Amino acid sequence: MRVAIDAVLTGRVAPLGPQAKPSAIAKSPVAGRVRIGPEGLEGDAQADRRNHGGPEKALHLYPLDHASAWRAELPEAPDLLEAPGAFGENLSTRGLTEAGVCVGDLWRAGTALLQVSQARQPCWKLNARFGVPDMAQRVQASGRTGWYVRVIETGAVAAGDVLALVDRPHPDWTLARLLQVFYVDRLDRAALAEIAALETLSASWRALAARRLDRSAVEDWAPRLRGEG
Repeated sequence: MRVAIDAVLTGRVAPLGPQAKPSAIAKSPVAGRVRIGPEGLEGDAQADRRNHGGPEKALHLYPLDHASAWRAELPEAPDLLEAPGAFGENLSTRGLTEAGVCVGDLWRAGTALLQVSQARQPCWKLNARFGVPDMAQRVQASGRTGWYVRVIETGAVAAGDVLALVDRPHPDWTLARLLQVFYVDRLDRAALAEIAALETLSASWRALAARRLDRSAVEDWAPRLRGEG
């Protein structure tokens, strides 16, 4: 499985939205080759290091395939959706979505080797980015979240390089299925037990599955989706 990388994007911390909260969600395409280190692209930044960035979320990938669906749903925000970068992604691709990507997948991107660590958990910054009060909720409900990767081998990448599948240790666990369990079938105990045991899934998502099993309850999403609390 091989798809082209349409754009490589980085961003700096800047004020976001009416409250001017610091964020690096606005990312722009970079010309030429960009080094990928253990925590992501050289020149990229994150304002909130507690919830963004780090080895388990080194790069965010988002499919440009979703643009037409978002344009249909959000006719008021066409400009932002016309080009890569609308969702704060670092790599933009076409021909690959959450239904075709699995937990733990190893992908060669340029000369770097990346591993899928988790799907994205959308947060309130998307609301401010799009000027749509429930944008984060829409992204979560749609399953069009994109995904994060960890860096197994550092290297460099450029627009036009190929993203090529190297290995798939968990073919039964597509990100689409993972998202279905987390956000729809939220207390499917058998599925949650499998998720908690997926060694290539990020530690935070495995812990989340384990907490649901332990408490038989779903966590409060309001702080993440709406910035409350």
